[in-house]
Amino acid sequence: MEPSVLECLGVEIIGVMSPVSICMFLVVLLVYALSSPSSSAATITTAANLVYAENPTDSPAEKFEGALLNAVVFVGLIAIVTFLLVLLYYYNCTAFLRHYTRFSAFFVLASMGGSILLSLLQRFSIPLDAVTSLLLLFNFTVVGVLSVFAGGIPIILRQAYMVCLGIIVAAWFTKLPEWTTWTLLVALALYDLVAVLAPGGPLKLLVDLASTRNEELPALVYEARPTVATRTPAALGFIVAGVSDSEASRIELQVVSRDNVSNNDDEDDIDVNHGRSDEGESSPLVGGMRFGEDVINEEMSPLVEMSGIGDGEEAERVMREIGGERGIKLGLGDFVFYSVLVGRAAMYDLMTVYACYLAIISGLGCTLILLSVCRQALPALPISIALGVLFYFLTRLLMEPFIVGTATNLMMF
Repeated sequence: MEPSVLECLGVEIIGVMSPVSICMFLVVLLVYALSSPSSSAATITTAANLVYAENPTDSPAEKFEGALLNAVVFVGLIAIVTFLLVLLYYYNCTAFLRHYTRFSAFFVLASMGGSILLSLLQRFSIPLDAVTSLLLLFNFTVVGVLSVFAGGIPIILRQAYMVCLGIIVAAWFTKLPEWTTWTLLVALALYDLVAVLAPGGPLKLLVDLASTRNEELPALVYEARPTVATRTPAALGFIVAGVSDSEASRIELQVVSRDNVSNNDDEDDIDVNHGRSDEGESSPLVGGMRFGEDVINEEMSPLVEMSGIGDGEEAERVMREIGGERGIKLGLGDFVFYSVLVGRAAMYDLMTVYACYLAIISGLGCTLILLSVCRQALPALPISIALGVLFYFLTRLLMEPFIVGTATNLMMF
């Protein structure tokens, strides 16, 4: 019995939610592992808390005012950097942007990842000498950069390192003060909404430029692609792709249909209606894949296989109805800020962790549903962050006192 289209779409949605869940789970474990009762919570000084350093003796009004200033300054810096990236991309400085992205990944894995490794070694008193630690960190970093940016790398390794990047950055952001963290999450969700949907939004301008040039954006993006070999049924479809900048995240729907694929194994030419040029360039929203001039390897597998539907026109009609295209892509910023929210909730108790996790996953599911309906670029942060923040405070202020009160009084409800 052939699987239905909804079952195939469900597999792809799970393929996105699974790495997000793994990233959040590991960040929670890191928060618990690196926090000890004997040591006070150490905060870091970053661009997110340049203006105001939160003090426990400050009043709530002072904390909120200082956190608001920190959020405004941080979002402003992100907007300036993003517009600068737009200008560089507009003037064809693509090589510089690619090298900058590679350097960013190397810095995160080597510096920030090395700091977390050192903290773990000290926390659990693991006997490991400095030379061996540096050698392991160097190999981990080099393999990670090659896995994310080089070609011919197994997709599962690339996905694993993208999750590692999200875990490392999120673990650092959890060291921010509490008021600054919550205010910053809300501010970033609002900025993401404007940057993607506003006519002059920086991310919208960046993606429009890439679409006009039929080029791939140099960005850190997780791509949910299966690792099975490619097949050639009567008609194939691919479900939505999305691209995100590392500072603020978004997902995008791109229609890419595929018809009349030859059953000959030597035939590699694919008729793509949208998302490529006649010269065989890859779509700006489909990273690392070329059509026509390059051989399609095992990484380019169909995300929704429409075998046995009928002729090509019928298959294309069905795929257009469900928004069927190639894989769902989720930006690194989504992984980071989802995990920051859950990691901050883990500093309170596990009940808030469960509530925030369910809220974030529900928000991500709603975003993917809206994506298939609207079929245009959508921000991935606002719904999930709004639900996560709301559920955190509702759980902390209402549910936990109720549950604890009934449990301590041996009441059933």
